[in-house]
Amino acid sequence: MRKIAARKIAAGLVALSVFASLIAAPARAEEIKAGDLAITQAWSRATPNGAKIGSGYFTIENKGTTPDRLVGVSADVAGKVEVHEMAMKDGVMTMRPLPEGLAIDPGKTVKLAPGGYHLMMFDLKSPLKQGDALPVTLEFEKAGKVKVSLDVQGIGAQGPAAADGMQKKMPDGAKM
Repeated sequence: MRKIAARKIAAGLVALSVFASLIAAPARAEEIKAGDLAITQAWSRATPNGAKIGSGYFTIENKGTTPDRLVGVSADVAGKVEVHEMAMKDGVMTMRPLPEGLAIDPGKTVKLAPGGYHLMMFDLKSPLKQGDALPVTLEFEKAGKVKVSLDVQGIGAQGPAAADGMQKKMPDGAKM
């Protein structure tokens, strides 16, 4: 009787730990290495049919001891891609390209996200569709060129799916 009870408890603990790991750990985007840089959480928003502009976001961590700089971006789906900065100045939202590129200091992380640094894709040749993977090529001053795939999320997405605190629902509807 004790062996059966111990087996049931052990099986329950194993099932509980597997379930907890599935609901507690957010999905992590693939990490892309480029020299001392690590690029993660690459994503974009879907665009409506006829839209000619899209955006792209990701995180760059410089794990090295020397600075690097994102100096260029290209994508087959767009006529032109620029690195932009959005900022509030005197109560007015401004957006401007960064013609000198985006610095990534050693030991620092730079996040491209809505409302801040981001990619602007101009003259889209086709709409960005939710669920697609959008290939882009990033060019760094020191690390060189690296291909990254942006996961296309919904039109109003604020971040990559299942990451950064997005809530998951359990079968009974309770929020985690």
